Amino acid sequence: MVRPKQKNNPLHGVTLQVIVETLQAHYGWEQLAYRVKINCFIDNPSVKSSLTFLRKTPWAREKVEALYVALMQLREED
Repeated sequence: MVRPKQKNNPLHGVTLQVIVETLQAHYGWEQLAYRVKINCFIDNPSVKSSLTFLRKTPWAREKVEALYVALMQLREED
């Protein structure tokens, strides 16, 4: 079932795991670490360790979510 998008919330219905996996697939760990400088993307990166860190660290999660929103906007323009 596809949920309708909320106009003012581009992250509605998108889990943090989907965000991390999408960014990793698009950028790779190295470029992701360059764009968002956090150790879970630099030192032995994995989706699991990233999710653990991002769930505990609001400022890092905000940066990752902002990068995801920017990527989705770029994809919509193409």
